[in-house]
Amino acid sequence: MQDDFRFCPHCGKAQRTKVVEYFRGHPDVGDGGLRVSVYLTEPQHARLSVWRGEEVEAAISLDPRESTRLARFLLSVTKHRQSSLVSRMLARL
Repeated sequence: MQDDFRFCPHCGKAQRTKVVEYFRGHPDVGDGGLRVSVYLTEPQHARLSVWRGEEVEAAISLDPRESTRLARFLLSVTKHRQSSLVSRMLARL
């Protein structure tokens, strides 16, 4: 299997024991970033680490239910902001 795939393109089995993504911090608010590691093996959890430069400042692990709740929260806020922007633009017409 190719290392490029997180999951087998044929059977869907996880190719890695964890999946990692790095998110840059907002440049106007401060430096640093957020590293999110999702562990696919037991115990399944998501590890969120706050980084500043080359050092981790803080970290927390969330169980799958809390990870899902966090994702729903972020999506709901994004949808609300997008609909508010559309409403403001339509009000100007």
